[in-house]
Amino acid sequence: MQRLNSYLHSEKTPPYVVNLDPAVLKIPYGANIDIRDSVKYKKVMENYNLGPNGAIVTSLNLFSTKIDQVISLVEKKSDKYKNVIIDTPGQIECFIWSASGAIITEAFASTFPTVIAYIVDTPRNTSPTTFISNMLYACSILYKTKLPMIVVFNKTDIQKADFAKEWLTDFEAFQEALRSNEDDETQGSGYMNSLVNSMSLMLEEFYSQLDVVGVSSYTGEGFDEFMKAVDNKVDEYNDYYKSERERILKEKEEKEKLRKEKNLSHLMNDLGISDKNKGKRDEVDVLSDTEDYEEGENDGLVPHDDDEGVEREYTFPGDRQNGEINDNTNEALQARYQNAYEKTAKEASSKTAENIAKYINQQ
Repeated sequence: MQRLNSYLHSEKTPPYVVNLDPAVLKIPYGANIDIRDSVKYKKVMENYNLGPNGAIVTSLNLFSTKIDQVISLVEKKSDKYKNVIIDTPGQIECFIWSASGAIITEAFASTFPTVIAYIVDTPRNTSPTTFISNMLYACSILYKTKLPMIVVFNKTDIQKADFAKEWLTDFEAFQEALRSNEDDETQGSGYMNSLVNSMSLMLEEFYSQLDVVGVSSYTGEGFDEFMKAVDNKVDEYNDYYKSERERILKEKEEKEKLRKEKNLSHLMNDLGISDKNKGKRDEVDVLSDTEDYEEGENDGLVPHDDDEGVEREYTFPGDRQNGEINDNTNEALQARYQNAYEKTAKEASSKTAENIAKYINQQ
């Protein structure tokens, strides 16, 4: 990160720098956005009783809740900065395979052309088994993020990356290195080499899609080639990945639309709405909209009694719609209620007495 930052400054195109590693003690570059300013890694470990990796994931989870603000800040600086470089945690499983890592990656990729740089320690990959393990990591990252990726073999000042480039393009050369490695090792090499051989065959197609560069963060060698690869991948993003991502998003929207229509159809069936009525009304807004109606018949409105010519008799004083006070005044109505109550009580008492007599006779 520091060598890339220094290189871009020397090219008079200083980058906008983001650090997403909450556990790093010191960074040798100035970060415009630093996760450590928002989340305290050690406090997360203490408060949630977590280990190092769990605390990294939790810190990223907390930070990802504000990723919209980060994107907004970067957008505001887009006219000033050509490049944004982002340092992620070195633990692949903590970032690539976590929900927060996917959220952060998706947020950037949905707004800016985004390229993944997978850094490989060249001196440690001279063994075919270690090399194939790193290629499996690279393959998993590519298909997880679905973004353009560059495999960067670092530390070429110690070990040139020519052997790795040859293994990626020449299957026979890798097989020869694998046989040589088998002769050198004595414990379990047969099983391991058989597995590595199978995986190399599987990854041959994957290699053809990779851009591979060798760099030295110590000397600065290879960064011209790296930035050319980045420019090529930006074009690839615009030509292929951007349209593919838009297609995926559109497909998701269509699936969601179909799901809503299906749920609406089920609801209408449950409410007993026919297809004929469904064509007349697209949405069910209120309960009255679910009533069956025929066109021209009040348009689903319940007719008032006044429209039917029903004459009302009002039992309360006053005048309403020219209604007249009749004999059903409050006093007369109260008397009728009292007579009805006494009659019902008398009938109930008589019925109870009959039931008791019947029970005694049965005993």
